[in-house]
Amino acid sequence: MLDFTSALYLGMRHASGSLQPWEQLTTGVPAALAAPAAAAELAQALAQLQGCERAVLAPSTLHLFWDLCGLLGGKSAAIYMDDGLYPVGRWGVERAAARGSMALTFPHHDAASLRALLLRRRGRARPVIVTDGFCPGCARPAPLADYLELARTFGGQLIMDDTQSIGIFGRAPGRAAPYGYGGGGTLRLLGASDENVLVISSLAKGFGVPVATLAGSSAAIRDFEMRSETRIHCSPPSIASLRALSNALAVNRRRGDALRLQLQRLVRYFRALLRRLGLAADGGLFPVQTLAGLPAGRAEELHASLEEYGVRAVLRSDRCRGGPRLSFILNALHTTEMLDLAVCALARAARCAGVSLRPARSLPPCVNV
Repeated sequence: MLDFTSALYLGMRHASGSLQPWEQLTTGVPAALAAPAAAAELAQALAQLQGCERAVLAPSTLHLFWDLCGLLGGKSAAIYMDDGLYPVGRWGVERAAARGSMALTFPHHDAASLRALLLRRRGRARPVIVTDGFCPGCARPAPLADYLELARTFGGQLIMDDTQSIGIFGRAPGRAAPYGYGGGGTLRLLGASDENVLVISSLAKGFGVPVATLAGSSAAIRDFEMRSETRIHCSPPSIASLRALSNALAVNRRRGDALRLQLQRLVRYFRALLRRLGLAADGGLFPVQTLAGLPAGRAEELHASLEEYGVRAVLRSDRCRGGPRLSFILNALHTTEMLDLAVCALARAARCAGVSLRPARSLPPCVNV
C-alpha cells in the first residue's frame, strides 16, 4: 500500500537505535518543579531557530493552548480568531470564552475585517489575535505583518499556531531554496519579529517528534512558566521524546536544507504529473496537495477506488475551501517511482468514478486512460 497520509514532511522517524539511550521515560516530577535536564537547552535551540528570545516545551499544542488561553481568559481580554484556525487552537479559545473572554471570529486571512472589528470594540478589552501561521487549505501564510501591526496599534497580543510551517519554511526563500533555509517557520519566512507574538508549534510533523513548543519574548515565556497549570498538573515531555527532539535538531542542522530541497522537487514532480493527466491541485509547493476542480461527490469515490488500487490518500474538509476533498501528503521519503504509481492509480480510479481526464502524451508507461 502506497501511503500518502503521513505528515512527517521531512521523513524524520527517529528509530530507537538512532537515539541516545535513556534509563527512564519520565522523572515523575511535574515540569513546574523540575524539568528534565535537556529540556531547557532544547527549548533555547528551538527559540533561536524560530527567531524568538526564549521557548518552553510541552507534550502537545493542546497543553499549550489550554494553558495559555486559560491564563488569558476573563473579561479583561477579547479573543479575535481567524475563521480558518486549526481545531486545537479553537479549543483553547473556547476555554478562554468559558472563563469570561469575549470570543469573536473574523474572515480567514482578512486583516481589513479584523481592523474593523477592533475599531468597533476599541478600549473595551485587551485584544488577543489567534491565527495559524500557514494554511495548508489555501496554501498561504497568514498576513502576519498586518496582524502584528494591529496588535501593536490596539495594545494587544498575537498568538500563532505554526505547526504546519516549522521544519518546512525558513529564512530567505528563493529559486535556490523555495522553502527558505533553516526550517524556522513563518516568522523566519516572513522576516518578522515582535515581542507581541507568541508562537505555538507541534514538532510532530516537520520534525517527527511528539513535543510542542511555546516561543516568544523572554518576559512572556517566564510569565507563562510561572502561571502555567499544565506544568503543575501534567507530566512534561518524556525523556524518549527529548532524545528524539535532540536527534531531529541535529538532522536539521546537518541536512535539513537538503531534505527540504528534495521535498519541493517531489512536490513539483507530482504537480507536473497531475497536469499531464489533465488534473490540478491546490497547495502550491506545500507538501499537502489537494485535488482541485473535482465534480461534486467524486472525492469520496476516488478515495475508495484508490484504496482498491493500493494507494492511501486523505479524505478531508477544510474551513477555507469546504469539503470533502482528496489530498495527497508528500514527504521526503517518497520517490518519483512512488509518485508515478500513485498517478497511475489515480488515473484508473478517475475512470471508475466517471471523472473526465485530458491526458497529455508524455505520461508514465503504466497510465492507461
